[in-house]
Amino acid sequence: MSFPKTVNLKLAWYRRLTVPQFTLLTGLLVIFVGTFILASPLCSSKEVGIWQSFFTATSAVTVTGLTIIDVGSDLTIYGQILLAIMLLVGGLGLMAITTFLQGFVVSGTELRCRLDRGKTLDEFGVGGVGRTFRGIAITAAVLIVVGACVLFYFGFSDIPNLGDRLWASLFHSISAYNNAGFGIWTNSMQDYRNNGVVNFVIILLVILGGLGWRVTSDLWINRKNFNFRRLSLHSRLVLRTSFFLIVLGTLGLLLTESISQGSFLLSLSWHERFLTAFFESVSARTAGFTSMPMSIEYISDSGLLLLMTLMFIGASPGGTGGGIKTTTVAALMAATRSTLRGQETVVIRHRKISDKVVLKAVGITVGSLLFVLLMALFITMINSFGEQDHFSFLEILFTCVSAFATVGFDIGVTEHLNALGQLVLVIGMFVGRLGILLLLSAIWQALNRDRIQYQNRIGYPREDLYV
Repeated sequence: MSFPKTVNLKLAWYRRLTVPQFTLLTGLLVIFVGTFILASPLCSSKEVGIWQSFFTATSAVTVTGLTIIDVGSDLTIYGQILLAIMLLVGGLGLMAITTFLQGFVVSGTELRCRLDRGKTLDEFGVGGVGRTFRGIAITAAVLIVVGACVLFYFGFSDIPNLGDRLWASLFHSISAYNNAGFGIWTNSMQDYRNNGVVNFVIILLVILGGLGWRVTSDLWINRKNFNFRRLSLHSRLVLRTSFFLIVLGTLGLLLTESISQGSFLLSLSWHERFLTAFFESVSARTAGFTSMPMSIEYISDSGLLLLMTLMFIGASPGGTGGGIKTTTVAALMAATRSTLRGQETVVIRHRKISDKVVLKAVGITVGSLLFVLLMALFITMINSFGEQDHFSFLEILFTCVSAFATVGFDIGVTEHLNALGQLVLVIGMFVGRLGILLLLSAIWQALNRDRIQYQNRIGYPREDLYV
């Protein structure tokens, strides 16, 4: 009679895992499994070891795009297929897949656990399971297939081999929709800088993937009698902010690179210059594709700073991109405006925003900024020792922002860092994809399990603080 109790005690540890903790473990499990499969002779060449596979698997699951290998030559077709699968797993929502797994593993979930699961799903940006996730998967599949067909027939028509063209179209369509930035060519999209079809398809897939399922679903529901005012506040805010950032990034790059001597854009015609700036402005929002050389030799310092700003903001909640999200920035801007006007509440489009949302926006921004600076600090210290290549602080900070915001822009730093420096980037990619608040929530719940259930019942006296 005591044997079943012993088994239950041994299995009880995973039943007490919260959604953030389960997500953390699931993400690590997917990365480690992908690492060992990717390192096998079936998927990669002899030049790809365990460390290279681990870095690539982490970058794929976190849909970042940073890599220390050549995907086109170092990975076999099976390795590239595995890479595409990991992009889908990370892009369509690691949290949604985690919830399905938790539903199978943890039986008899109580109402409180289900509510906690839904709350955390919403914080992660997936927003639900079941029918919602099926809708997300179907939408992604349709857009990826349509994008691949357009690229196959009109974009990559210069590739003579039909099999190679089909795989290139499908792989880049998957990578673009998931805002990953992985490509099977060393120079990314630079050979197709003047190809309007390739640029249009990649840009459209990146934007649609970054908007998030809430916005795409809202647009689809209101497709017949479309009226911008009928959309939800979230959708309107995401669309307005995304449009503003794209325009700001395009015009900003044109301005910064036009007044900088030696800039790559100056060597292009005005048509090519605008298309390249537009492409990079969209890609900087966590996609990572490049149609121009990424180096401090070709991009001005002001241009790199602009790209870092776009990368740090990132995509929108529920999208396949990273960053602190467009709605976070919008909430902070609205809070700043309310402060300047002397208002006690935050109002956006005649709607009052709760203090909880504003506090969450502040927490995400401050936590993310501190984490990126901490990454840069560690890599700077690591970079000062040994006989390795030494980089400027701007190069290091740019790479850290690119990793944390899951963008994948690389200006020649990642591959030349030692293993310890690359490990910092690996941690940054993982934390950036899960979200700084989700990670801190998992750690906090593990260390303060008994205290959490009482913390919301405690009241404190109020006192003003001068700032």
